[in-house]
Amino acid sequence: MNPQGGKAFGVLKAQQEDFLDSLNKEFLDDPKYSTDEDLAEKLEMFKKKYLEFDLNAQGDIDIMALKRMLEKLGAAKTHLELKKMITEVTGGMSETISYRDFVRMMLGKRSAIFKIILMYEEKAKEKDEKPPGPPPKKIISDLP
Repeated sequence: MNPQGGKAFGVLKAQQEDFLDSLNKEFLDDPKYSTDEDLAEKLEMFKKKYLEFDLNAQGDIDIMALKRMLEKLGAAKTHLELKKMITEVTGGMSETISYRDFVRMMLGKRSAIFKIILMYEEKAKEKDEKPPGPPPKKIISDLP
C-alpha cells in the first residue's frame, strides 16, 4: 500500500489508531497502572500526541521526527542529544521510540527529558496568546 495520501493514507492512519487503541487497552487492564487517575483520558491524549509526531507513518518516532518536534517547540537539539533522549526512553534497546515505550515513559515515575518537553508543550498551549501589535515602550526605570 502506498501511504502517500488519499484513501490509502486514511486507511493506514485508521489501522494505526486501532493498533494504538489495542495497546491502550493493555495498559488499562494492567494492574500496575490501575492506580493512575484518569488513565483512559491520559492514554487518549498520549495516542493523539504519538500520532502527531509519527511522521514516517511506521508506528515509531524516529530521530528525525523527534528533531522536528523539538524544533517546532523552539528547543532544537543536536543529533547526539536526540540519540541520548531516545536511549533514555527505550533503555538503549532501539533507535526509535515505540508507543509502548512512549506510554511507559509518560506514566512512569522517573522524569525523562522527553516527558518534560511534552509537558512544556502542553503548558505553552494553555498560556494566553500575546497581545497583537508592537510591545509597549519601556523606560529606564523598568529595567532590573
